[in-house]
Amino acid sequence: MSDYIFDDADLTAEQAQGVLDDLLKSADDGELYLERGSSEALTFDDGRLKTASFDSSRGFGLRCVAGETTGFAQSTDMSLGALTRAAAAAGIAKSGYNGVAAPGPARTNAALYPDVDVVAHPEFGVKVELLQEIDAYCRAGDPSVVQVSVTLSGTRRAVSIMRAGGERYDDIRPLVRLNVSVTAERGGHRETGFAGAGGRAAYDEFVDPAAWKDLADKALRRAKTNLDAIPAPAGQMDVVLGPGWPGVLLHEAIGHGLEGDFNRKGTSAFAGKLGERVAAPGVTIIDDGSLKGRRGSLTIDDEGTPTKPTVLIEDGILKGYMQDRLNARLMGVDVTGNGRRESYSHAPMPRMTNTFMLGGETPAEQVVAELKNGIYATNFGGGQVDITSGKFVFQCTEAYLVEDGKIKAPVKGATLIGDGPTVLTQVKMIGDDMELDPGIGVCGKAGQGVPVGVGQPTLYLENLTVGGSAVA
Repeated sequence: MSDYIFDDADLTAEQAQGVLDDLLKSADDGELYLERGSSEALTFDDGRLKTASFDSSRGFGLRCVAGETTGFAQSTDMSLGALTRAAAAAGIAKSGYNGVAAPGPARTNAALYPDVDVVAHPEFGVKVELLQEIDAYCRAGDPSVVQVSVTLSGTRRAVSIMRAGGERYDDIRPLVRLNVSVTAERGGHRETGFAGAGGRAAYDEFVDPAAWKDLADKALRRAKTNLDAIPAPAGQMDVVLGPGWPGVLLHEAIGHGLEGDFNRKGTSAFAGKLGERVAAPGVTIIDDGSLKGRRGSLTIDDEGTPTKPTVLIEDGILKGYMQDRLNARLMGVDVTGNGRRESYSHAPMPRMTNTFMLGGETPAEQVVAELKNGIYATNFGGGQVDITSGKFVFQCTEAYLVEDGKIKAPVKGATLIGDGPTVLTQVKMIGDDMELDPGIGVCGKAGQGVPVGVGQPTLYLENLTVGGSAVA
């Protein structure tokens, strides 16, 4: 077993185990989460390398759980003294408590991503040349392009999760992303289009021109499409969502409401509804952190539990919630491998991984053809969501008017307004073209951000509220 985590530290694995074992006596659960990482981000903007940042970090998070109470302490000081002080602080949670230790996570032999140092390979010069090449490609042959911004980023995190009794779970996690933003101008009017992709892999596929040219073409097309856009109408109307990234609406408006902590506390709109119909027939939603190489995937979650597919809603019936160890124990259900944290300095909580709706049997083109008058939304930007109620407002960054089943002019200024529990019942048709997003999702909860994946097929939603900018 590698002790890379402890290299150059004033702390050994044996010392850490001794402190941890003493802390977790009479506690229900807990762990020592150690992390060592490196990251980089390079941005080519205004025809030059504008920023190049590099960072390395190391630290630990120590948790002691007694009943519903959690004691947590963290530090970047990897020394025996710092760990001992952290244990004294976290141990307050079990003062006067006499619990029974929960069994540790199961083991897995899965390998969902390679052990590759994306910060070191390829070398810096190769990455700069790639950004230059993308910039030149976006500007070539199109006089409407006035600005190009390309960002390449990557991280490598080694984590080690130590538990009482000597159990240890190790994982090395790469994560890369390529973003392309293109601004086009016509008649003094400017619009910007964006495209990105990423995942838990090496940079290899992004160096391939076939991959980055597709992103560049999408970004330029979206910018020029928005130059032709007319003000969006407003009112109650049917809406068709495109496949892939539009699943972010379901992620935010529905997914958070299916996390274990909100349901244990009864603050979710889905609390107490297991076994009940909460969605239209045909709606099946799954969270699966075990998809190879995906942005939201983890071989083990941040408590050491192997990830797996978890059926949340099946054919419209609520089947389960996403669980970390604490909430699963308190609710008397199985853990699902959804215990996640932003870094060593945060305690874990139930979070989504890759959350998606399965496809149906209706051809995607037929779903659109059934829309007589409404909006076809294929890309989203920012949005606001009330996690407890599921009420949302989402901005469409690429959307079109549809009249008599035909896609017409692009529109700008369209927002979708509704609430997740209601939207689930408004699904009229489900396309056969389910796809996952390209790997750009970041999910926020309680001040923590983690990489996630989303996905869905083409989806027909009845009677949504659309906010628009058209003046009657």
